[in-house]
Amino acid sequence: MFRRNEIAALAILASVCLLLVVFNQKEAPRYPPFDDDRPNVSHITLKDVVKMQQQNNELALRDYPFPTGKSLSDYTPVSGGSPLRTIIVTTWRSGSTFLGDVLNAVPGNYYHYEPLLDYGIVQIRGPPYADSALTNLKNLLNCDYSNMENYLEFGKEHTYLFIHNRRLWNLCEAFPQYCFNSRFLSQLCQVFPFQSMKTVRMRLRLVEELLKDPKLNVKVLLLVRDPRGTLQSRKHRNWCPGAPDCDKPNLVCADMVADYSAAIQLKKLYPDRFRAIRYEDLCADPYGHVHSLFDFFGLYFHPAVRDFLDSHTKQDAGGVSSTHRDTKNAPFRWRTELNFSEIQYIEDSCDQAMKLWGYVRVSDEVQMRELQPLITNYTIQ
Repeated sequence: MFRRNEIAALAILASVCLLLVVFNQKEAPRYPPFDDDRPNVSHITLKDVVKMQQQNNELALRDYPFPTGKSLSDYTPVSGGSPLRTIIVTTWRSGSTFLGDVLNAVPGNYYHYEPLLDYGIVQIRGPPYADSALTNLKNLLNCDYSNMENYLEFGKEHTYLFIHNRRLWNLCEAFPQYCFNSRFLSQLCQVFPFQSMKTVRMRLRLVEELLKDPKLNVKVLLLVRDPRGTLQSRKHRNWCPGAPDCDKPNLVCADMVADYSAAIQLKKLYPDRFRAIRYEDLCADPYGHVHSLFDFFGLYFHPAVRDFLDSHTKQDAGGVSSTHRDTKNAPFRWRTELNFSEIQYIEDSCDQAMKLWGYVRVSDEVQMRELQPLITNYTIQ
């Protein structure tokens, strides 16, 4: 009888392993799928689930071209390795969801999506939130969920905090009893060789604290967007109007100026671990710029990344939060969706920021409707 039960348990584990392989090849669902049709898998332990994901990573990365002399174990914390860590720093509605999903297309990537989501619609520039926010980011990058109670409680009520991490969310679908368990999350995170993070609530100057940490060895990308496009896009979001850090052009552009100053410092101190890119440039040549960014991050331009770009850059699909966009036109919708007086108001508040980042002001309504992009070259110096 014992032998029969043991064989049955092994069969169930093998089936779940196969399901995880299939799950990890599909897009994450947009809404929590927890329902009463799930199979009963309560007898599968936390350790079993982590082990299955580790085996799935090994399978997904069997052909991944790690640098000469390196292997998967050199990048997984569970085996004493150090993962490749990347952070996208930007602000709301600047293209970071798209770029974050590009990075997450890499097999073996663990995605920390909007880790400061529980702070609300605020920009963190210093006290009172800076210390706790930086501590949370470091904890996550170190796969330490043990003191992240507020983060996890928020995630239970706002599951999109986890949904974008599709490899984690697939496990949440299959094993909801472990989904918000700090021990499970800490152990699971450690079997992944790549970690990506994107945050829209912390300004660049503070992120230097993460670059200073030799253990993290993180690489940081500042993503910048034309404030006219950013503010136009925010008009479609019900959480933005009335929040000064989100809907006030003078505050948005003061942050752009501050980020430019911080970028000068970081480029000087960390030339191999800091870079900036404009959303408009990324959209003009997504394949070329993603190739270049992956070289910077130390990542392989995997066929799964190309597949993602093929399916997400050709045409618009979905709602305002969708990452399926015709990238040639997406950055410039403000030219048809804002009126001239709205554009002038933004430009008057953003003159310095626009000059620093190479965005050209509109002289009249005729120029506003012209097709050529209103951007020029810029230099961080």
